[in-house]
Amino acid sequence: MRAAIAELSASRIREVANAGIGRSDVLAFWFGESDAPTPQAIKDAAVASIQRGETFYAHNLGLPELRAAIADYASSLHRPVTADRIAVTSAGVNALMLAQQVLLDAGDEVVAVVPVWPNLTAQPIIMGATVKRVSLHPDATGQWQLDLAELLAAITPATKMLVVNAPNNPTGWTLTRAEQQAILDHCRQTGTWILADEVYERLFYEGDATAAPSFLDIADPDDRLVVVHSFSKSFLMTGWRLGNLVGPAALIEQLGKLIEFNTSCAPVFVQRAGLAALELAPTSVPELQAHLKLCRDTLVGALRELPRVMVATPPGAMYAFLCVDGEGDSLALAKRLVVENGLGLAPGAAFGDEGEGWLRWCFASQDVARLRLGVARLAQALNT
Repeated sequence: MRAAIAELSASRIREVANAGIGRSDVLAFWFGESDAPTPQAIKDAAVASIQRGETFYAHNLGLPELRAAIADYASSLHRPVTADRIAVTSAGVNALMLAQQVLLDAGDEVVAVVPVWPNLTAQPIIMGATVKRVSLHPDATGQWQLDLAELLAAITPATKMLVVNAPNNPTGWTLTRAEQQAILDHCRQTGTWILADEVYERLFYEGDATAAPSFLDIADPDDRLVVVHSFSKSFLMTGWRLGNLVGPAALIEQLGKLIEFNTSCAPVFVQRAGLAALELAPTSVPELQAHLKLCRDTLVGALRELPRVMVATPPGAMYAFLCVDGEGDSLALAKRLVVENGLGLAPGAAFGDEGEGWLRWCFASQDVARLRLGVARLAQALNT
């Protein structure tokens, strides 16, 4: 076995979840998904596709009609995007891995903004690249911020790729338009590719914006930019494993070969479900966004009433990232909360050393009362 694979860390979120296996009383907020099922119209589209016999291979890059629909959807939010710049993938994480496979050689340097979902920093290591971590920093209120000068100084002509996830998992931090423009301008000068994980772009709660700021708002079609999206979060389709990426047309053309050697194609009936999701998007996504904002405000407001807890209001994504004063070992604390209090949270250490001492709470819940009950259990833990 390759040493790089043997040395990969197992998921610490799974480690916490395993401590609660078999217990029906645990309130689980550890995984990054809503507890709401996929809308019926999306499920119906998949069932109808199967009943029509659409159980065969499809084009490596996805159904032409789905690529066109994704392009239209992206164009409604950002600068115009054409279908030849779209690749359909078997999940957002598959899109991220494909982007790194097509761009990285062993020994390349990757800069990553952290703390972040661990897959984003593990994937370059799997490819044999080295990762230079640039950390966000929490302010006195618990709001995580980017030191732009620090990031730009880390990106040099030796940097093959910048990996940035915004809105961010786990902190909710979101890039500003000015920060994106500065990063894009700098990476143009250094020749660095930007891999932007924007799967939470529609889960954004600032002002009346329909989406978080995106690199697609400012980039040219031939810029060294790959933007990854997923149907998982804003369409409630985590288990369907459907994603897509936007990149330069010349790169997408070559990417089809790589998809052939990974998954060949996304299943047709899953792609039909994706088409149905895009048709529902004008109403379903704003409704979900409004509900998650309510969940966010309910949870953060309740957490701020607890002693020793510091938490900021995240501008995007679907997580509250909180710090409990006096608790430095987030994995031990998360396990204790499961075993003793029936409360399942993700340890901050799962997202890198930068997240140690923090806990991630996914607030994507159908019932806000469930969030309040979870806070009550945390309060009980702190009191004891």
